[in-house]
Amino acid sequence: MKIHITSVYVDDQEKALRFYTDVLGFVKKHDIDMGEARWLTVVSPEQPEGTELLLEPDGHPAVKPYKEALVADGIPIIPFAVDDVHAEAERLKGRGVRFVQDPVDMGPATTAVFEDTCGNLLQIEHLNG
Repeated sequence: MKIHITSVYVDDQEKALRFYTDVLGFVKKHDIDMGEARWLTVVSPEQPEGTELLLEPDGHPAVKPYKEALVADGIPIIPFAVDDVHAEAERLKGRGVRFVQDPVDMGPATTAVFEDTCGNLLQIEHLNG
């Protein structure tokens, strides 16, 4: 068993696609018209056949309170692995990304948390040592 697709709930798929591709650097994998929404996924350019991230509309009534509760408590919805959190944070800040937690050494890992402009907090991390 392996993880094939995971979701991040977004308030606007087109805005999310721009942020996840133009700012974060992912590439679009699938864009299928499903009527009211799209089956819209992105992947890492380093792993084009790897896990897909589905930019899923947050229209279900349960999703917005869930997202708001996570943001209120500072909990990122998904972590992304990077080689160097400090360098990646500087790169993203240069692209206008707003961080809610600058890079912090947490012992076995260094992490930073930022907003995705679609109602979520995301985390970048690398393992220390």
